[in-house]
Amino acid sequence: MNDAVARALREFNERLDVFDPAPGPAVAEVRVGEQVIALRAPVVRALTEALLRYQDPRDRGTCDHCGSPRLDDNFVCADCARPSGVFGQLLAERASRYEPPAELT
Repeated sequence: MNDAVARALREFNERLDVFDPAPGPAVAEVRVGEQVIALRAPVVRALTEALLRYQDPRDRGTCDHCGSPRLDDNFVCADCARPSGVFGQLLAERASRYEPPAELT
């Protein structure tokens, strides 16, 4: 895993370095295992921006009821077990009107 992370950082560094007309000194170093990757200011700015803008694909917002950030694929909260959002509201409305067939009662 360390090699993959170090390789990704080196490649990111190299992709951005080609656009810097006046290369300056390294302003930060990232250590991954035994490997050290030196980063110059433009790369540090770009990496910072990328990290700040990153949104985890598992992030589905926060629960409308308890504020938890742990919504599952169906927008049901893992903490309070209530459906959230418009989809959750639709599920709750449908469930409240559901009447099982006579043969099931």
